[in-house]
Amino acid sequence: MGGELNGLTAVVTGGASGIGLATARLLASQGALVAVLDLNPAAEFTAPGRAALRADVSDDASVRLAVETAAERLGGIDIVVNNAGIGAIGTVADNTDEQWHQVFDVNVVGMVRVTRAALPYLRDSQHAAVVNTCSIAATAGLPQRALYSATKGAVLSLTLAMAADHIHDGIRVNCVNPGTADTPWVGRLLDQAGDPAAERAALEARQPMGRLVSADEVAAGIVYLASPAAASVTGTALAIDGGMAGLRIRPRP
Repeated sequence: MGGELNGLTAVVTGGASGIGLATARLLASQGALVAVLDLNPAAEFTAPGRAALRADVSDDASVRLAVETAAERLGGIDIVVNNAGIGAIGTVADNTDEQWHQVFDVNVVGMVRVTRAALPYLRDSQHAAVVNTCSIAATAGLPQRALYSATKGAVLSLTLAMAADHIHDGIRVNCVNPGTADTPWVGRLLDQAGDPAAERAALEARQPMGRLVSADEVAAGIVYLASPAAASVTGTALAIDGGMAGLRIRPRP
């Protein structure tokens, strides 16, 4: 692809696999300088104009060090993609208090830590954008996802609040709401099912388009929201879900 993002710098959390890696690659292909922050960052981002930095979004000191290092190596920060997150399975009866605290700490407070550390650099940017990875789980009731859904509902509300707080700083804040995506994380969930093939078929059938969303499709939405093409877009949740949120189609005959 071309250089639509030439001269811009981006930080992507959870950028070692799945949606995060697809996003980092697409940002780089469009000319951005990209730093990937992850517990196990992708080795491919050690080339010039890139940075692979270890960071734990549940540890504020780790986040601050990684963000400062990214800004030093890239020459500032224009774009933050808050993608790092973990999952959880179960009803409200199934997860312990410790699990609730852990998943909220990563999925919600992790975004706060990264954005907070990046704010001084974003305020100095002429094109500042934050994109949070939310989920269809924020707007649709999904079975066995009480804890995960609660965190993504919080991410949606956080996105709107951040957009309001920082609009006069010149910082746009949006989120994407993917449907069930064909990523390594979903693959691990399928592996835990009694019949992985049947579970995959059920997830595909739940999507109106009849297939899972790809990581590259979600990345395309994230990069659009982060790009100058979306200069008038803030406080928006972009559904990339194959129609899951809004369509009520009849089964095929």
